[in-house]
Amino acid sequence: MEYTELGNSGIRVSRIAVGGMSFGKASEEFHQWTLNEADTQDMIAFAYDLGVNFIDTANQYSGGTSEEYIGKALKNLGIPRDKIILASKVYFNEGKLSKNAIRREIEGSLSRLQTDYLDLYQIHRFDYDTPIEETLETLDELVREGKVRALGASAMYGYQFHNMMIAAENHGWTKFVTMQNHYNLLYREDERELIPVCKQYGVSLIPYSPLAGGHLSHTGWHTDSLRSKTDRMSAAKYDRTQQQDILIVERVAEIAEKYHISMSQTALAWLYAKGVTAPIVGATKKNHFADAAKAFSVHLEKEDIAYLEELYLPHKVQGAR
Repeated sequence: MEYTELGNSGIRVSRIAVGGMSFGKASEEFHQWTLNEADTQDMIAFAYDLGVNFIDTANQYSGGTSEEYIGKALKNLGIPRDKIILASKVYFNEGKLSKNAIRREIEGSLSRLQTDYLDLYQIHRFDYDTPIEETLETLDELVREGKVRALGASAMYGYQFHNMMIAAENHGWTKFVTMQNHYNLLYREDERELIPVCKQYGVSLIPYSPLAGGHLSHTGWHTDSLRSKTDRMSAAKYDRTQQQDILIVERVAEIAEKYHISMSQTALAWLYAKGVTAPIVGATKKNHFADAAKAFSVHLEKEDIAYLEELYLPHKVQGAR
């Protein structure tokens, strides 16, 4: 496994992260395809044995049970706290990014994860209802108190992220070191503004949905998996552009065959070629994660990258809204 730094934080992470959305109590309200407690523990142990030290989750994933399962798994496995990089998020909760909400939600996350601090605390979306100064000052306080080591942001517009970074600079508050945005071969809208802003500030990209909800990991569009059949969130993000995007999926299959690698490795290798630090991979099967974990060693030629990108057409903005 290779490791790299998150921005200028000094925090070193594996080049791939375990996505916590795959863990938690299955339900129709959230996701029906998530792993139970025992399987969550097995997956985390498996990833750790591969050298993966980065786990990303959120306060609302499966109603908080994702954090609970991860916390219990790390305790049961006896993994030293300083050997794992834990990341969680705040926003999809009462009060969104207000001071009171952040203060309340960080305590909930720490309790569920059974830890005294988070390595990375991320704002899950941009809050239109709370002044950014209130949010940034509260987050800075968490860093100064030792409850959080570093800060990250997630899907938003480029101008919003730019404004937040400027505000943090002007007030001497802790700046964001990561951006967990929506980015893959089937969705590249952030290349216009958000990603250039991140590069301007030396912010590491740790995108979610790097395999486009699994569409970039197999030929065809749907499979017989429970996730493919029931994941309403993925369907909302990708199904409307199936006709144009299936052509890109076919090209991923071509490049994979050319190099005798998997489609997942091909799609992730493209992200690494675009400067991504550590994609967040949500897998429910060990062999799928093991396969993805090999992608950082795959090198794509310039002509391969151009071939994969050639058919992309503009998409409706997803994530920032």
